[in-house]
Amino acid sequence: MPEASEAIVEIRDYTIEAEWFEAYREWASELAGPWLRANLDVIDFWVDDGHEPEVAGSAPVVSPNGQPNVCWIIRWPSRAAREEGFRVTLGSPEWQDIWAKHPNTNAYLHLNVRFMRAA
Repeated sequence: MPEASEAIVEIRDYTIEAEWFEAYREWASELAGPWLRANLDVIDFWVDDGHEPEVAGSAPVVSPNGQPNVCWIIRWPSRAAREEGFRVTLGSPEWQDIWAKHPNTNAYLHLNVRFMRAA
């Protein structure tokens, strides 16, 4: 049996406060997204387009903060590579400069980070 790959994806879901969403979208589209794509293996970066979400299941519960309105996915060769890569990338002076231009770093009502591996 072949050895399982250590490769993972990191799925980041954010719920950005409604009054800051457009400013966040602009910052993410113009500054954060392009830089992150150039420096990490970002699969893509998505923002809510206004369509009503679908919630189903035997016990559907939506956070009191609402549904996430931002999602981005990063591919990593392993969890260890993620820990080191994320620390180095987000600790860089270039990222710190971009982060300093964030419209409101307190606008994140909810952050959910999941790590998954191919089935």
